Amino acid sequence: QILTISDIAKATQLSIHTLRYYEKIGLLGKIARNNAGHRHYREKDLEWLTWIQRLKSTGMSLEKIKQFAELRKKGEKSFPARQKMLIEHAALLKDNISHLQQELSIVEYKIQAYSKPPKQTLT
Repeated sequence: QILTISDIAKATQLSIHTLRYYEKIGLLGKIARNNAGHRHYREKDLEWLTWIQRLKSTGMSLEKIKQFAELRKKGEKSFPARQKMLIEHAALLKDNISHLQQELSIVEYKIQAYSKPPKQTLT
């Protein structure tokens, strides 16, 4: 099935400008065009864009995602390198989650402190 840039924008909630930018910086493979020059996306382009969004939502930089995209273009032989990138990214995510859990416990402590009668000045 052929998808237009508008279809992709709607499906991904990305702007047309962002889609063009991703293509320009090499995040997307060669996007086919019709005789009028309109982009024709495929289902696999949509799947890749969904993966890009997932990586971005976890805090991976566009530069790192570009590195991942370059590895992806090399096919199966790049599986170990892509796996290594994801393992490193997962470790960073785990550290961030741990940090946020510690911060959450402090905020929850303060919430409890404010629910008790004041004995001291709270900050």
